[in-house]
Amino acid sequence: MYTRKKTLDLDCPLRLAMGFIGSKWKPCLLFELRKGPLRPSQLHKLLKETPSRVLNQTLKELEEDGFVSKKIYPELSPRSEYSITDIGVSFLPVIDTMFEWGKQYRDSIINTAK
Repeated sequence: MYTRKKTLDLDCPLRLAMGFIGSKWKPCLLFELRKGPLRPSQLHKLLKETPSRVLNQTLKELEEDGFVSKKIYPELSPRSEYSITDIGVSFLPVIDTMFEWGKQYRDSIINTAK
């Protein structure tokens, strides 16, 4: 059974947010889920470079933290889909700011890294 390696620091609001952002894929998943509910296979296609195991663990953590909800359809050959919750939506402005910063400074960072 998977257990989270790091616990979130609930005493400091900045460390709490950084603990969430510290995951490479959480902001990316929320960015994709803002468009509407998606099945795990759709998320795998959108984030091809993410190993399946990592993506599944990250989705589980997002669900445990209340950023996404998982709906399982009781069908023969069950299917599930993930949706962003109100807490996840409240975090989107932070993700949007990170996205815009990355767009603005991408060329500078690439040139510095050469």
